[in-house]
Amino acid sequence: MEKVRIQDDLYQAVNGQWLQQAVIPDDRPTTGGFSLLDQNVEKTLMDDFDSFAKGTKTTDVETMDQAIKLYKKIIDTERRNEEAIQPALEILNQLSLIDCPEKFNQKAKELLLNKVVMPLTFSVETDMKDANKNSLMIYGPSTILPDTTYYDQFKEAGDKLLKVYSDMVEKLLAFTPLTIEQQQQYLKDTLEYDSLLAKKVKSQLEWADYVNNYNPFNLSEVCQYVKPLDLEGLLRSIYDDKIPEVVVLADVKAVKEMNFYFNEENFVKFIHWSYVKTLVSYSPMLSTEMAHIANSYRLALLGVKQDPTIEKQAYQVVSRTFAEPIGVYYGRTYFGEEAKKDITNIVKTIIETWKNRVARNTFLQPSTKEKAIKKLSTIKTKLAYPDKVRDIFKKFIVDDNDSYFTVMNKIYKVVISDELEKVNKPVDKDEWLMPAHMVNACYDPNRNDITFPAAILQAPFYSINQTISENLGGIGAVISHEISHAFDNNGAHFDENGNINDWWSQQDYDNFKKQTQRMIEQWDKIEYAGGKVNGELVVSENIADNGGMAVTIEIMHNTKDSDFKQYFTNWAKIWCMKATEQYLQYLLVNDVHSPAKLRANIQVRNFEEWYQAFDVNQNDQMYLPEDKRIIIW
Repeated sequence: MEKVRIQDDLYQAVNGQWLQQAVIPDDRPTTGGFSLLDQNVEKTLMDDFDSFAKGTKTTDVETMDQAIKLYKKIIDTERRNEEAIQPALEILNQLSLIDCPEKFNQKAKELLLNKVVMPLTFSVETDMKDANKNSLMIYGPSTILPDTTYYDQFKEAGDKLLKVYSDMVEKLLAFTPLTIEQQQQYLKDTLEYDSLLAKKVKSQLEWADYVNNYNPFNLSEVCQYVKPLDLEGLLRSIYDDKIPEVVVLADVKAVKEMNFYFNEENFVKFIHWSYVKTLVSYSPMLSTEMAHIANSYRLALLGVKQDPTIEKQAYQVVSRTFAEPIGVYYGRTYFGEEAKKDITNIVKTIIETWKNRVARNTFLQPSTKEKAIKKLSTIKTKLAYPDKVRDIFKKFIVDDNDSYFTVMNKIYKVVISDELEKVNKPVDKDEWLMPAHMVNACYDPNRNDITFPAAILQAPFYSINQTISENLGGIGAVISHEISHAFDNNGAHFDENGNINDWWSQQDYDNFKKQTQRMIEQWDKIEYAGGKVNGELVVSENIADNGGMAVTIEIMHNTKDSDFKQYFTNWAKIWCMKATEQYLQYLLVNDVHSPAKLRANIQVRNFEEWYQAFDVNQNDQMYLPEDKRIIIW
């Protein structure tokens, strides 16, 4: 392989040899960076679950006994194949017999609790204008394809995926009691109904504007929009006299125009669409043959070659279902207190450096700076894993006599009921948004907190055996990235209490928007994976990367024996990723993060330290003229 100069391509120079030799697992769309760590965590916990199942290992973490029972039930393929579709037929048959909105309304609560695909979906989330209370969020339906652009802009790719989906559904419908003529009609109606929805729902670009998902309406007004669905009756069956008077619409157009696709004319198509989508969602919990068929669309969408082993499927389901107890087990078993203490100090240093940079900021007035520093001072940190498992997991009971499907259906009912009940309860600000075994990190603008699960706190992101320069280029930049979300184009709308609040002066916010526009333009239309980057879609994450790097570079200047070559090299390492072509294209359209290679290569060009570290000049491909460089924070 021809050696690549680091001055021409940082990402390739650092990762090229590994990328050439790396093999993407047949059951995954990607490897490297985050994914490689996730694979390692998965293997560790799969080995543990194998030992739990055999009785050669035990744990005293609360509710893990039920997680182990569920794991055993999933790998009992003999029973699953014997039961086949039978456990789900009662619900599917009920749905197929509904022939008018009135009958649907009568069964709406039962259907909702059985996780039947509904014309509307509900979620209880922190109210964006009062972060101490919960609000009922109402979403419209979702399309088969992952984004509206697949129906027009990327129609060729969309048509191929719809063909895969159709073939998958055709095979699954053959397991049902429906006649062949009915099966054909259900599939035809599903595709026609989906094409109606594609014209009504938000695109990923629209969803990326987080604040515009907050649209409070009086319930009485929304009830008029969604007729003939009896929304008030459904909510009254759930809440009795405590029915919320105000609800929040996340996708206003989809809900307001619901009478277009949930009416007498299209009702039969809706039922057929709901039946098909519910069947697809149920199939992974039925026979192994149905589970395999139901995964074919995902394989095509992401370019994955084959299903995971049955043991891996079992672990992945249990890992999602019992996420918090498994995370606590992982954290207690595999995370060291020395690392926790070290990371805590890094977080404190980053926040203090952020404050200093805000104080020196040149486009903010003193009053805005003061409020920004106050927001930084009140950021809460959730590090490694929570102290205890929430009580809801005690309600997840795995009955030996129940089928795999029935167990999951009962758990879903507990989860859905618990979620809906939160409307009349205060926000639990101690709840973690990510379990400890997840290789990720996040900032929550509604809580003004950052979460760093134990699983991401390992090399190349972090290690007590790495230099401080490497750790700052890895986990330091990631921590600062998450803090930067408090001041990106979405987070900037929220105050220190997590409420939407215009705490900026208009002049300051106008200046910030100009900076944001420059960031959009720096990235917009860069060619990648057969398409082009949408600078507007990825702007919030790019602002966060830019801020993350600016703050950690300043810390480097104040750190003894710092080495900027190590810093930038490790920055490139953490974004190392090898992926299928289909997955790269999927991310380009759907992900608010820029492609990994570009994250490694584009941001560094904004900083003078990059040019000094590797003697980069205007003759090198990694050079960017000074007037094009952007540092927002």
